[in-house]
Order: sequence, then C-alpha cells, then structure tokens
Amino acid sequence: MTYYEAVRRILIMIFAVNAAAALLKGGWGLFTGSMAMSADGLHSLFDSISNIIGLIGISLAARPPDSEHPYGHSKYESLASLAIAAMLFAGCLEIAVGAVGRLQSGEAPQVTAVSFAIMGLTLAINIAVSSYEYILGKRLNSSILVADSLHTRSDIYASLGVILGFVAVRMGYPQADPVIALLICGLILITGLEILRDSSKTLLDRASLDEKDVAGLAMSVEGVCSCHAVRTRGMASEIFVDLHIGVDSLLSIEAAHKVGEDVERTIKSRIPGVRDVVVHLEPGDYCELKAKQME
Repeated sequence: MTYYEAVRRILIMIFAVNAAAALLKGGWGLFTGSMAMSADGLHSLFDSISNIIGLIGISLAARPPDSEHPYGHSKYESLASLAIAAMLFAGCLEIAVGAVGRLQSGEAPQVTAVSFAIMGLTLAINIAVSSYEYILGKRLNSSILVADSLHTRSDIYASLGVILGFVAVRMGYPQADPVIALLICGLILITGLEILRDSSKTLLDRASLDEKDVAGLAMSVEGVCSCHAVRTRGMASEIFVDLHIGVDSLLSIEAAHKVGEDVERTIKSRIPGVRDVVVHLEPGDYCELKAKQME
C-alpha cells in the first residue's frame, strides 16, 4: 500500500466516525437547546468537512510529477491543511456569535441523562480516533493526518467542557452552557493557529533539515573536501535537498561524479523522507587530507 493510499483509507474511516458524532451531538443539542452541545456538534461537523477536504488534497497530492510540476504535487496536502484551519476559524466565529446571544438571553438548556450518555460516548470515540490518527500521522510523516488529529483532539477538550457545563446547569447555573461554548471556541482557535503555523512552514519552503546534519553526512563520504550551500525544503514525507561539495580537482569527471552519487546515496539512506538530492560538484585545488599529505 502506497503512502497516499494509506492516508486516504484512514481519512475515509475518520470521516465516517466524525459524521456520526456530529449527527448525535448536533441533533440532540438542538433538540434540548444546549448551546455548548450544539457547538460541539458543529465542531464535529467541521471535522467531517475537513476530512473531505483532506481526501481531495491527498488525491491531488498523489499525482505524479509532470512538465508543469516537476517537483510533484505534494504541497496540495499542505494547502488542504490550510483549508482545515480556515474551517476551524469559521466554526469558531459561528460558535462565538451563538454563545454571546445565549448569554444575553439567559435561556437555560435541557440537560437529561441522554445528554450525558451521548457526550460520554462521543468523548470515548474522539479519544480513540485522535490517538490512532496522530500515531499513524507521525509514522507516515503525513501533515494532513497530524493536522486532522489535532483538530479531533480539540473535540476531546470541547466534549469535556460540555459535560462540565451540563453538571453546572443541573446545579442551577444556566450561564455555564454559553460560557463553555466560548471556551470551546478558544480551543478551536488555538488548534487552527497550530495547523496554520505548521502548514505555512512547508508552503514557504522553510528548511526541513538541519544544515549541519546534512553537511556532516556529505563530509563523511570519501573524496569530499568541503560542503556548503545546503538547502532543504518540503514535508517530512517528501524532502528535497541540494548542496555544494568540493572535490579534488585532479579527479576525472567520472570519479568526481561517483563521489556525488555516493553523497546522494548516503543522505537518502540516513535521513528518512528524502526524495531527491541534487549535488553540485565544485573543484577544489586539493582536499584538506590531500594537502596535509603533500606537506
């Protein structure tokens, strides 16, 4: 199974779970008039929509390189993550507006045993889903799965807040419901900002690897005199590297090319996720080792 097939299968499964949770929480929240439960249901609905966005992004990212996109289409995955962040921000605004309105009206929601049962069930599901998706996201180096797992993790905190709000309402504090909804909004906002930060790193071609680590691997290859101008970019699952190495100017073109191939092979074998390495050969008068031998 390829990377994109694995991610696609996971997202489809998570979508089904999130859709069911959204239906349960959102439907019962509207029926009982619970602003916090409705907000949590809306949050789960955005989870489902983000899964669909993720599936679209993965489908586009899986396309092979072509003449117009020689580096492939992997950045679609990061673009999809940005879309998920945008959905979170939109959901946060919707929740905040509704919660403020409830605070002003002072209306109290109905809290029943069924309300607690639904929230407890969906809480357990969210914990399992978030943990499973995060572990696989890290294992596959998938930014879309990690982003989606953080999205789902915010549902856990939201559900806990809703349950605490139910307890407060039953104790005679109806204002706890919209207050909890606003707290949920804050959690959603934080999650969206985290996703925005991580996705932006890839889209802006922030360095993916430590320059010293790459240079150290290059220098470990026999025949390399020096290494500089190391540049890396891309996601953890697809990293592009280019660097300049100095070789003995007395080497033949064939021998120098072999040194470059050895550097490429060493970096790819030692650093997971490296897809391509471009080695620029530069003639040095002599390697440091060669110079010492001639002294």
